[in-house]
Amino acid sequence: MFRRKKKEEEAAAQVNETAPEVQEEAPAAEALASPAGQEEAAVAGVEPATADAQASASVDSAAKSVAGRSGNRVQKIGIVASDKMQKTVLVRVDRLVRHPKYRRYVRRTSKFMAHDDLGSTTGDRVRIVETRPLSARKRWRVVEIVQKAAK
Repeated sequence: MFRRKKKEEEAAAQVNETAPEVQEEAPAAEALASPAGQEEAAVAGVEPATADAQASASVDSAAKSVAGRSGNRVQKIGIVASDKMQKTVLVRVDRLVRHPKYRRYVRRTSKFMAHDDLGSTTGDRVRIVETRPLSARKRWRVVEIVQKAAK
């Protein structure tokens, strides 16, 4: 509840920050509102703009920027370790981590249970994406088979 309110306040603050820009552009709109300005706009082929249209455009762009932030989901590429379950695979994701003492790179392995509608088999390299909880241990979904396993 409080996060939503905070996001709405941030969006309102962004709109307020863009409001001075609209006010600076308003004299140009007022010039177009006069009969002489409308004639000049007609000659130039430009439609006379109103301050209301400019304000609504800035509000729409602020709303799009707030909504667009949550679109990135975590993606990982790994190798299918097990496909013995129905529509579920176990994906092994390897990463290299530098050892704090010895300064050598050590391979760390994580295993993720992922929902699989594509029919990947053991040994396939797949791309998994974070998603809502699908079961007690399944929070990932296979979106692409990057490379099929050699047979």
